[in-house]
Amino acid sequence: MLQDKVLEQAPLVLTDAQRRDFFEQGYLALPDYVPEAWLARLRAALAELLERSRSLTQSDKVFVLEAGHSAQTPRLHRVSSPQDQHPAFWDFITAPLMVDLAADLVGPDVKFHHAKLNVKSERGTRSFKWHQDIQGWPHTDYSPVTFGIYIDGCAPEQGPLTVVPGSHKGRLYSMYAGERFAAAIADAELTWITPERTAAPTGGPGTVLLLNCRTIHGSGVNQSGRARPLLLPVYVWLYTLVEVF
Repeated sequence: MLQDKVLEQAPLVLTDAQRRDFFEQGYLALPDYVPEAWLARLRAALAELLERSRSLTQSDKVFVLEAGHSAQTPRLHRVSSPQDQHPAFWDFITAPLMVDLAADLVGPDVKFHHAKLNVKSERGTRSFKWHQDIQGWPHTDYSPVTFGIYIDGCAPEQGPLTVVPGSHKGRLYSMYAGERFAAAIADAELTWITPERTAAPTGGPGTVLLLNCRTIHGSGVNQSGRARPLLLPVYVWLYTLVEVF
């Protein structure tokens, strides 16, 4: 399996114990991992994107608007492909700080797959239902790892990314509602998920949550008075591999 090949390599950032914990649990939290200098650049880039969104009256291919968005009070739910919208995001995604961390989980041959920026404006109305990532991606193995970078940190009331530890070792669920791809697992399939079987890591600015592409996860509504920007780049093994679980 890919994890065996990865563990043969000496780690660059993580400890062996951290890597084994990631492969066992399907996620790993790194509190305050990203330095403030990088966070300042990302915040400035996000501010520029918010400014660009003021002229919109409805969502488009780049900006998904949150309820209450206006020119006077721009509110965003998501920015698609932020690395294509501002160079600071691409610089960050391709920096050794991120790429070396990715190499510790996918092996030394790292490829960037895609990214999004879930802003989750304050007093929001949108959540993310339980889902797994890999079903929605054109990929031939289970190497993809999502990095969730909390640019301003995340408190429990802000709708933190919530995971079901160990669920990456289980089945892949359908995420269709009839013939429509709903990007969510039907509630009836997940009655076994109880609060004590979940984890919702939080932390200060720069906290990073690493997520296996098969791990079931979701998040609630941001009920706080602060936005919860979460940058989500995905890295993969450069080559292809058939995984057997």
